[in-house]
Amino acid sequence: MEEAFSKTEFRNAMARVCAPVNVITTNGPAGRGGFTATAMCSVTDEPPTLLVCMNSRSAQTALFLENHRFCVNVLSHDHRELAGKFAGATADMEARYASADWVAMPSGTDALADAIVSFDCELSEARLVGSHHIFIGRIADIRSRPDGNALLYFDRNYVHVPTQLGSFGG
Repeated sequence: MEEAFSKTEFRNAMARVCAPVNVITTNGPAGRGGFTATAMCSVTDEPPTLLVCMNSRSAQTALFLENHRFCVNVLSHDHRELAGKFAGATADMEARYASADWVAMPSGTDALADAIVSFDCELSEARLVGSHHIFIGRIADIRSRPDGNALLYFDRNYVHVPTQLGSFGG
């Protein structure tokens, strides 16, 4: 089926979707890795799972698949520079990790010490769809802090919400 829109139109439309910024880490037999992603969401709470999307052309794809675990670290607005480093501004993985404080999760993955929340996941399924792998992770542990304003990505820029805006339904 031929689309009625171009790849550029699709990418421009997706840029208008606001998303939280996350650093996804892994550590295990294949080594230590990490990347910045906005493509993350919950899947179900029985069992607790989430998904992350990673470009299949990434040099780290095999690392994540072999380690069979990952940690999703939801960033605060204070992590803008770190997000850039893990997005590729810093090529050296050890230099990326050296720019923040980390805590080992039970699985052995690294959680950002001051992340808003970190989800320690066991890879339960990986599926290649087009240009990206969808990693579905069963959540093994959660670390969170009670404060912090999320770093968001909108219109190809980092933004943050300075305060809670309220809730749905009153």
